[in-house]
Amino acid sequence: MPGLTIGDTIPDLEVDSTHGRIKLQRFCTDSWTILFSHLGDFTPVCTTELGKMAQYSNEFYQRGVKLLGLSCDDVQSHKDWIKDIEAYTPGCKVDYPIIADSNREIIKQLNMVDPDEKDSNGSQVPSRALHIVGPNKKIKLSFLYPASTGRNMDEVMRVLESLQKASKFKIATPANWKPGEPVVVSPVVTIEQAKDLFPQGVQTVNLPSGKEYLRFTNV
Repeated sequence: MPGLTIGDTIPDLEVDSTHGRIKLQRFCTDSWTILFSHLGDFTPVCTTELGKMAQYSNEFYQRGVKLLGLSCDDVQSHKDWIKDIEAYTPGCKVDYPIIADSNREIIKQLNMVDPDEKDSNGSQVPSRALHIVGPNKKIKLSFLYPASTGRNMDEVMRVLESLQKASKFKIATPANWKPGEPVVVSPVVTIEQAKDLFPQGVQTVNLPSGKEYLRFTNV
C-alpha cells in the first residue's frame, strides 16, 4: 500500500495530544496545517526543532496556519519534555499540540516511518517528516528527512508562502525564490489573460528559442 503523499487526503484519525483528543480531518479543515513528526521525546535534534517551530509560531499563525507535532511517547512525557524545549529556546512557547503515538501506529498511517532507524527495542521510529496540508485536507507538500538531519524552518516558511501564493494566483515560484521576489506566470495563462490577471505588469525573458514562456511578475 503506497504511503501518504502529495494530493492525498489526510486520514480521518482521532488521536491523543497535549491539547486533548483531536480529530485530524476536523483540525485541518478550512486552514493550512503543518504536521511534523519527531523521533522521540528528550532527544537532542528534536528538542532544537520543536523550539524553533515554537519560535516561528506567530509567523505561521499570521498566515492562517495551524501547527501540529507528533512524537512516539505518551502525553505526560510530551508535557515534561516541553519544559526542556522552552528552556533551550528562551522566549519560545510551545502552544501547539503534540500528538502521542506510543504504539507507533499513527506514524505508519501518516507515512512518517524511517525505514532504516530502529529504537533499542527494535521498533520502528518516525522519520523527520513534515506535511503541509491545505484547507481542503489534502497534502500539498512533504519533507522526509533522516534522523541525522534537522529541518530548516526558513525553508518551511519559504515553501509555505510559495504554496499559498500559488493557491491564490496562477503562478509558480522559480529556483531559489524567496518571499518578496518575482514569481513565474503559469504556462496555462495566455498573453491576453496575463494582462487582466497581472495588471502590475509581466516581464517576458527573451530566449534563443523565441518562445515567450518565461514570464515574471510580482504578486
